[in-house]
Amino acid sequence: MPQPAWISADAPHIDVVLSSRGRVMRNLAGHRFPHRAPDEERIEVMQKVLRAAKATPLDLNVFRSLTVAERDYLVGCRLVSPEFAWTEQGRAVLLDRRNALSIMINEEDHLRVQALSAGLSLETAEQAAMHAVTALSYQLEFATSPDYGYLSASYINVGHGRRLSAMFHLIGLAQSRRLHSVINALSLRKIVVRGLFGESSRAIGAFAQVSTTRQNHAEFAGACDYLLTEERLARTAVGRVRLQEKANQAREFVLSSPVLSLADSLRTLAWLRWAAASEIPGFHTKPRDVDMALAVLESRNSTAPQQQARQRAQFLRQVIEA
Repeated sequence: MPQPAWISADAPHIDVVLSSRGRVMRNLAGHRFPHRAPDEERIEVMQKVLRAAKATPLDLNVFRSLTVAERDYLVGCRLVSPEFAWTEQGRAVLLDRRNALSIMINEEDHLRVQALSAGLSLETAEQAAMHAVTALSYQLEFATSPDYGYLSASYINVGHGRRLSAMFHLIGLAQSRRLHSVINALSLRKIVVRGLFGESSRAIGAFAQVSTTRQNHAEFAGACDYLLTEERLARTAVGRVRLQEKANQAREFVLSSPVLSLADSLRTLAWLRWAAASEIPGFHTKPRDVDMALAVLESRNSTAPQQQARQRAQFLRQVIEA
């Protein structure tokens, strides 16, 4: 599959922010939510959405069946959610040719539209997602309520049905032991912080998806600016000497390890990314090389844990020695 559009070297604040995402949910009027609908109704919904998408100028490719490696790659690129039941009846994914826009059919809701853009570019991502939803709205009737707005399978998404997010690398705050307090400050502003692979991975490598369903664009952009400033100050406090020492240790650890766990792989890539962004001598890997490695890290054909661990080690050695 082609490289996702958000992995671009020309991106605002690329040293700290990997990507931005606008996500919009919608459900079709007159149909039960996916978790309550039988297979035949989900198939009917899927067919309606596919016909509608074909009638738009969005130029989308349809994927009804994926290999495990393709699915893992799309999850790593954050174009498909890990929870998407892609092997079940009535499921499909629509992707544009740049891998910037994805539409999941019959995930938690009938439609999950996601647009991703490079670096800290919230407005670009939000506008792309809303453009796709608007194009589909000319062909489909969405379920709404005069009291609640757009209806959703989850009460959290009822109303606007919109989530804004940005993927940060907060390794400076983690090293200065301020990450926990900053996350608490964000939570008071109704901002959720998860890890690269969900809540449980938040502390691993300090990759953090910062998102909101309640704030407007300006409020969330202000919170992201605050987080960006705090991370850069923390990196300055840690210093280049300490960074080079830790990055060298991470590189030597990978080169001497025949197997690597997912957690160790993420920690290693975290140090490599910081070293690359800071142009530390001896590290020729670019930040976007690391981001691409993060996207494909778990795209493996083998399901045997020991074999996966060997593949990770081999893959990271190739990244380091490139």
